[in-house]
Amino acid sequence: MGLRDVVLFNITAIVGLRWLTTAASQFGVAALPLWVVAMLVFFIPSALAVRELADIDPGAGGLYRWVSRAFGPRQGFLAGWGYWVNNLFYYPSLLVATAAIAAYIGGPRFVHLGDDRGFIAAVALVGLWLAVGLNVVGLRVGKWLQNLGGFGTWLPALIFVALAAWVVVTRGSATRFTTAGLVPARFDFPSINLFATMTFAYAGLELAPSLGGEIHDPAATLRRGVLLSSAAIVAIYLLGTVAMLVALPRETVSITNGMPQATAALVARLDVPGLGWVAAIVAALLVLGNVGGVGAWLAGSARLPYVAGIGGALPPAFARVHPRWRTPYVSLLVQGGLATVFVVSSLVGTSVTSAYLVLTQTTLILYFIPYLYVFGAYLKLRRRRTPLTVAVGVAGLVAVAFSIVLGFVAPPGEAHPWWYEAKVVGGVAVFMALGWRLAPATPPPAAAAPRAA
Repeated sequence: MGLRDVVLFNITAIVGLRWLTTAASQFGVAALPLWVVAMLVFFIPSALAVRELADIDPGAGGLYRWVSRAFGPRQGFLAGWGYWVNNLFYYPSLLVATAAIAAYIGGPRFVHLGDDRGFIAAVALVGLWLAVGLNVVGLRVGKWLQNLGGFGTWLPALIFVALAAWVVVTRGSATRFTTAGLVPARFDFPSINLFATMTFAYAGLELAPSLGGEIHDPAATLRRGVLLSSAAIVAIYLLGTVAMLVALPRETVSITNGMPQATAALVARLDVPGLGWVAAIVAALLVLGNVGGVGAWLAGSARLPYVAGIGGALPPAFARVHPRWRTPYVSLLVQGGLATVFVVSSLVGTSVTSAYLVLTQTTLILYFIPYLYVFGAYLKLRRRRTPLTVAVGVAGLVAVAFSIVLGFVAPPGEAHPWWYEAKVVGGVAVFMALGWRLAPATPPPAAAAPRAA
């Protein structure tokens, strides 16, 4: 992987245009300053910490190696375990949203399929196993899914923003932008909970370093890749949220498929003959971008159980590489199988929206637990010990801890908040307890990266 691949990989892995719908539907115009706050308290500190740690140790395994180096093998395993396990919830939540978006590809007649659990399950599983299969073949092939996913992220965002600008000039905005609107209308605990989701939307810069052994000149490439991709990510979130609110009033935005919904609304308001196909094209690109995102997280997180398998923390089978493609195929297939179970079980006996929210919050908490370790490792291993580096580490730790606490609270409007919170707490407790039980007490041997096929 070169610089272009790393930049597109970061954009694909981090940017979720579905977060625009969460921000716009829950906060309206007030989402704009909240994106900036999340950038300041989490995204910039995480970028600085990842750049420093990747320079110190750019080898395959990423945060697993950093935390093991700073705090020992047991804590390194727990960080890697939480990171790996969160993906078992992340894939289903992303794929459920992807399937709901896919319904828009067929036009207005098929939009209702976005609430059909059978359709959602079928599309989600096809996308999952396409990503698994390409990554088993190897990064030389699999990286193109991630690269296409990058284009499937910024290209629909560019089309969406351009349509919104056209609508503003010719028809006016569906939302009134005022200075007073920049302040959230509510400051209750469930509403603040949603800020944690916006913080989570910025997470993922640590993923590419887990592929360090398969990146050309990893330290320099990762350092430049973080800088370039960070600027693009912030711009997409801010401009995309503005465009979402130009298209639709806050209270009408769908939390699962708001992007194609808003695109269709912009096209309808323009009422230009022959423009109806744009909504379908944007939906298709969003599906491609999301499947690319699944591929990126599969590729990165699969290296963690691979390294743990070499160290003996997991069964030796996880350390196997494919005889032809030299990829950690056992780890990839196990992740695919477990994610399949979670996709199906998340849709049993619940609505698509409720399943999506539970999966998203559980993912958020399991993901941010390893981030506590990342900022802790940065504070311990950083080479420059100045007040600024201390502030970076502490700011990151506080933002992550705050987001974890908020992640346990049911969002506003949840019909059964106690049941919702019980499912989130139970999922986090069970998986982290299992990780503690499996964690080794002795250092793992150094792991060689699987060679790209």
